[in-house]
Amino acid sequence: MDTKNFLNNYKSDTELSRRDAIKLMGISPIAASVLASAGTSSIAEASADVSGKVIIVGGGAGALMALSRIKRAIKNPDITIIAPNEAHLYQPGQVFIGAGEMEMEDIILDNNNYIDPDEVTWVKDAVKAFDPDNNTVTTRAGKELKYDYLVVATGAQYNYEDIEGLTKEDIGKNGITSVYLSDLEKGTSVGATATWEWNKALKIAATTSKQKQKVIFTHPNTKIKCGGAPQKVLHLTADYLKKDGLSAEYTFVTSTKTLFPLPHVAKALEKVQAGYDTISHKFQHHLQSIDVQNKKATFLHSYSEDVYDEEFGESETVSHEDTVIMDYDFIHITPPMSAITALMNSKLVDFTGWLEVDKYTLQHKRYSNVFGIGDTCGIPMGKTGGSARHQGPILTENLISVMKNEKAKAIFDGYTVCPIKTAYGQILMAEFNYAGDAPTIPFLSIAEPRAFWWLFDLYQLKPMYQYLMLTGRF
Repeated sequence: MDTKNFLNNYKSDTELSRRDAIKLMGISPIAASVLASAGTSSIAEASADVSGKVIIVGGGAGALMALSRIKRAIKNPDITIIAPNEAHLYQPGQVFIGAGEMEMEDIILDNNNYIDPDEVTWVKDAVKAFDPDNNTVTTRAGKELKYDYLVVATGAQYNYEDIEGLTKEDIGKNGITSVYLSDLEKGTSVGATATWEWNKALKIAATTSKQKQKVIFTHPNTKIKCGGAPQKVLHLTADYLKKDGLSAEYTFVTSTKTLFPLPHVAKALEKVQAGYDTISHKFQHHLQSIDVQNKKATFLHSYSEDVYDEEFGESETVSHEDTVIMDYDFIHITPPMSAITALMNSKLVDFTGWLEVDKYTLQHKRYSNVFGIGDTCGIPMGKTGGSARHQGPILTENLISVMKNEKAKAIFDGYTVCPIKTAYGQILMAEFNYAGDAPTIPFLSIAEPRAFWWLFDLYQLKPMYQYLMLTGRF
């Protein structure tokens, strides 16, 4: 079966049915299983006769998923989307580019294929200021737009400048890389291509040098897109060298206390990394500064311990901080991340700086006509494209309820997914929600790397994302 032609011709009015999922068996039984599991959770096309001006801010996955569902769910919708980027990056492909499995052209999509000017108004600009007290947003060009309902889908911002001594221009030079670095407005992912060149340079150095190369992989002290992503790069780099009988001294330096929040997944990742022999860990370390020329990275080691006070006969928790300087030959940096600056400067964020929404309804806790989707949401989990896909129908149903002057009742269960590459050809598909494990294929453990998940992630996920997820049909 021709995947692209099938999906291009797919014009379902609702969710992909199980019958249509079976048709996809010709593409992949894995894809069919995933698609069939989606059920029929979306609202039927044009089922709601409601009115009100809806503004969606953002041009990434969450914004397009919200747009496609809302415009199909409302009769005669009045929707404006504010997004500066016509180019759209398929971000899961960045790690594959960094591993030499994809090219840049494989991950560039066109937002014009998802934003129809006959159905919605597209303001090709970014928001400079949010004013929820007056139901307005102001663009960089100074245009003030009023709304009745607001959907914030502005994603996460990369803050490389928070690392003293580092600039974005350093990525790809002097042994430094970062797979994340991209420019959505220009549709480029320079960090991904730089990471592949970095891997090749590391292999040459491992081949020619008499000493083992010191390679550092960092994980910051902020929430990030897909919490397991830094380890994906670590594993693929180590395996890339291992295939040629080469190795290096790899150190995973992370602000977290463990390799993963779920203990059984953390244990599985410990086993994976033990298989590479040369991976060591430094937990509760955050990259504070970097000396680019001398290849020295300075980390802040923050930790606490319980100290027993004999005089008072009780224990107290004592916090400590010390500085650790590490030499490196190569370093992969995961930057600190936050909500976009305009949002952080508004009344819409909570004390953590992320959009303050209820973790179940995705409705703002103080402004009832504001909703969020995707990475920008300040909820316990959910900074993945898979989370945004599950949030789309919840947001749509609750938005329409509020437009009807009803209470938001649909519940987001916290679903998130992290396809952790453990080697070339192997992925540990960590799917979980607020309650715990939430595997798409119920009888499979989420803590075991499998070859078929690699095939699914590399070959099947992009067409599903491109033709079904972004169009709100799955």
